[in-house]
Amino acid sequence: MLYVDAISVWYINCLCLSRGRGLNYACVTIFATEEVEKLVSVNKQIKEQVVNEIRDKFERAASIILVDYRGLSVAEATELRKKFREAGAEYKVYKNTLMHRAMEALGFDDILPYLTGPNAVAIGYDDPVTPAKIIAEFAKEANKLELKVGIVDKQFVDAEGVKSLSELPSREELVARVLGGLNSPVTGFVNVLQGNIRNLVYVLDAVREKKSA
Repeated sequence: MLYVDAISVWYINCLCLSRGRGLNYACVTIFATEEVEKLVSVNKQIKEQVVNEIRDKFERAASIILVDYRGLSVAEATELRKKFREAGAEYKVYKNTLMHRAMEALGFDDILPYLTGPNAVAIGYDDPVTPAKIIAEFAKEANKLELKVGIVDKQFVDAEGVKSLSELPSREELVARVLGGLNSPVTGFVNVLQGNIRNLVYVLDAVREKKSA
């Protein structure tokens, strides 16, 4: 989208110089030309493609976490994206207006008021815990990033719910604990399993209570 905008500015400047006219004249006349209208049309098409991309990702997601990324350097953002890729998840930055359109289309109305300021979105496809967990751990190291709100199992989760989600074991950790329990007495295995189920039920119950309130 920025690329198309840059072309528009370049085109107008060149046309102004060729006609020996000032920018004020261009603002009145140039934007009405067929060429610029085509550029605007292309820009709209690109935005629509991005909205469709966002909608597709959100529709397939097990969890979507909204993140305030203020203060994050380019190097830190690159490292964070790497951690997400390795975990089979995604960390993306989209315009709030485009995310708003995608979320509104999916019926995620409760999260719409939070689409203000510098937002990134953490998306988990297989494990709903992974995005919140990665962000929480990275925030401790970098002393940056803020977990805001999210969508888990297509339901809105507030900041407290997202924090609770980040404290749950990931799928890999849960499997490791269960396998470890298999080598322990039966009571040890049951305690491991019940403890994690209890935590997950707590988060899901909190989501249901918020939804029904």
